[in-house]
Amino acid sequence: MNALSEQAINGKILYYGFIAGSLQVLQNQVELNRINVFPVRDKDTGSNLASTIRAVIDNIKPHKSYKKTIGNIAEAALIGARGNSGVIFAQFLYGLSKETKNKNVITLYEFAESVKKSIPYIYEAIANPVEGTMLTVIRDWSDFLSSKKEGLYDFQKVIVESIDVLEKSLNETTSKLKALKKFGFVDAGAKGFVFFIKGVIEFIKDRNIRNLALGEIENVSLIHTEESLDEEITFRYCTEAIIKNLQVKTDLLKQILVKDGDSVVVAGSENTCRIHIHTNHPAQLFDKLKDIGTITFQKVDDMQRQQEVANKRKWNIALVTDSTCDLSQDLIDFYQINIVPLNLNFGDNHYLDKITLQPEQFYNLLDSSQEFPNTSQINERTFTNLYSQLASHYDAIISVHLTSQFSGTFANSVKAGQRIENEFKKPVYNIDSKNLSGALGLLVLKAAQSIEAGKTAESIVESIKTDISNTKIFVSVKELKYMIKGGRVSKPAGFIANALGINPVISMDEEGKSLLFGKTFSQKASLKKIFKHIEKIGRGKSLWNYIVLHAHNPDGAKTAELKMLEITGKKPVSVVDISPVIGMHAGNGAIAISLLFQN
Repeated sequence: MNALSEQAINGKILYYGFIAGSLQVLQNQVELNRINVFPVRDKDTGSNLASTIRAVIDNIKPHKSYKKTIGNIAEAALIGARGNSGVIFAQFLYGLSKETKNKNVITLYEFAESVKKSIPYIYEAIANPVEGTMLTVIRDWSDFLSSKKEGLYDFQKVIVESIDVLEKSLNETTSKLKALKKFGFVDAGAKGFVFFIKGVIEFIKDRNIRNLALGEIENVSLIHTEESLDEEITFRYCTEAIIKNLQVKTDLLKQILVKDGDSVVVAGSENTCRIHIHTNHPAQLFDKLKDIGTITFQKVDDMQRQQEVANKRKWNIALVTDSTCDLSQDLIDFYQINIVPLNLNFGDNHYLDKITLQPEQFYNLLDSSQEFPNTSQINERTFTNLYSQLASHYDAIISVHLTSQFSGTFANSVKAGQRIENEFKKPVYNIDSKNLSGALGLLVLKAAQSIEAGKTAESIVESIKTDISNTKIFVSVKELKYMIKGGRVSKPAGFIANALGINPVISMDEEGKSLLFGKTFSQKASLKKIFKHIEKIGRGKSLWNYIVLHAHNPDGAKTAELKMLEITGKKPVSVVDISPVIGMHAGNGAIAISLLFQN
């Protein structure tokens, strides 16, 4: 039988059809972002659908079996789904996979039946289904396919004809939802689905695999054209997670989630469940969820920041860093700095640095938990998702990250940047800071102020590279037990050091590696050593600024701040609680000073 006969389809055609549909979404994601006004005008529907689709493209290969292929597509989509529209689309694919017979080739009748039976999966996943969205368009499409399933219709002809039904249903979304009617837009998620089916149809018409080159994706930017809006966001954080081995039914999970926010979607099954919710308190939510299943993945997007990106950009260059960058929240908010959190795990419990685990919670866990936490780098997909959204609205992206000697975060950022440059034809500059914590914070802050001053992206990047060698950090560790537990100091050496009461001073070398700067017999003595060294290296130099950091030790930070004021004659630009992923090794009570000297 041919891959696509008059009345049947196999796994390979499904695979290439999916790729073709995906390309249409990727090519039109900027347009989908532009018209995104429901349920929140955060302009990320295109980016979210693109992210969901990339998760499939990156993780599956062609297979001759239709059942195997749709199963692989659904699994990859469920794991990689992002945003309300992405999770709904993934749930539709999940329903298809569950309702498809175990066959290599299926008929139009069988395809139409599986589509029809997938509709309840979507509605059941959503706590409050709303008509005039992707839900309605998929249902109308299903009704059309079902009306053709009984006759000897040509599979290809039916799919091609279905576009008229999709277009009609899509246009009607404007009148069905008040939010859409206000702006004269169709629903963005629904339009994304129509783009997807259009891509499938184009492939079905010519079946030319050579036209499916993933590198030939172009996005036409529509930046600087959106009207400025001040719509209030009721729930700030778009929060998602994958929960495995769920100990309650999905219906009960929906009831739990509804109490904490809105836009609730629960996709998948008790074995692997994907949740989506808009909430104001993600940390509190995950504290409850950890008791009813194993949380293997978390994602939290700040929709207020996304709204700023879309409608209230202060400048045309986006600035990105990771959560090891320690700056005060007011500076991060004022300069609209995009912070990507590293992953932090206590045993099986997964957290996002500074978002679902705040410093105070972290240090309490650090002292009470029998298991020492571990961190994992930010993956390429996370950066790709963010850069996709930013590239829809900015002229360029500058991304500055913690030393590549400590994490693969920088390398993943580079890969994602290259991908987005190809898609959007806009520059993404990635910089290895060879630093972390407050030192990284100073580099990012200076870059932010350069953006504010109207400097070009190229000149800012060159300045950052020069500033790296003029940036210093010195950390006074209060006690060694955390470095011993984390493996930074061997147990025998740690035992001897503890017995002698040694307190190390940690710094960074020019390559971005940790450096034992010195050792003393008390934290007071180690701080004295740091201050003396700062006075020495500061002679004849102009200090741009400095940051005082502490690990749950505000009193110690205040003392250090006063001493630095005496030495420098200026107050620090920030006094902050050090990032948990840094504090896990420095340990409770640590004090650090970061400085950036002028050339």
